[in-house]
Amino acid sequence: MGLKIFFRRSLLLGISMFAVVPVLVLAASPPWESGRARGELFVATSAGDAALRRRIAAFSSSVSPDDARRVVYAAYTTGVELRRQWRVVWLPGVQNFLVNTGARKGGLCFQWATELLVRLDALKLQTLELHWAESFVHTGAEHNVIVITARGQPFEQGILLDNWRYSGQLVWTQVAMDPEYHWKENKSEAVWRLERAREMASKQIEEHHHQNKGSSN
Repeated sequence: MGLKIFFRRSLLLGISMFAVVPVLVLAASPPWESGRARGELFVATSAGDAALRRRIAAFSSSVSPDDARRVVYAAYTTGVELRRQWRVVWLPGVQNFLVNTGARKGGLCFQWATELLVRLDALKLQTLELHWAESFVHTGAEHNVIVITARGQPFEQGILLDNWRYSGQLVWTQVAMDPEYHWKENKSEAVWRLERAREMASKQIEEHHHQNKGSSN
């Protein structure tokens, strides 16, 4: 399958300054062109991806089709918007390098996951639940994604949503079927990130209010 096969985790995360050029040569053709990556990892083809919507709706008869539709739309468009905003390049490891050297403002895996968590939380989903997932925690290969389940459903039965792995292109699979990572839930991290996002939003509103008040005086 050549370049259609996804590069190993070590290639994505172990990039150093001296490895950037050869990696770019090897990565001339992104793997999402095939539509399906490897194993049980799938690539969403649109903001209304039918396969992903069906898979989320199949969690339970209690899951609202509208909730499933809104999740797919938000997850897909988050990748599209942030890829443009952060000027994301392929491979993800190259983007990591650019962020860590100050050449890009965003694009690390936890940034993708945080943005998606905040946007999905804002949907006020009635039949679906959000989870923060971690793999290879406290190592150079640590990765974070958002997992979605039906309300009350075990984390292990969920679907992961990953915007980082293919540089802004949404990929998804069942948590236990990921060919690259082994996921664990971190509930406190999800709570902390949402609280921090709300605090930052409140601070921005307050600063905007003061600026407007000052300009009117």
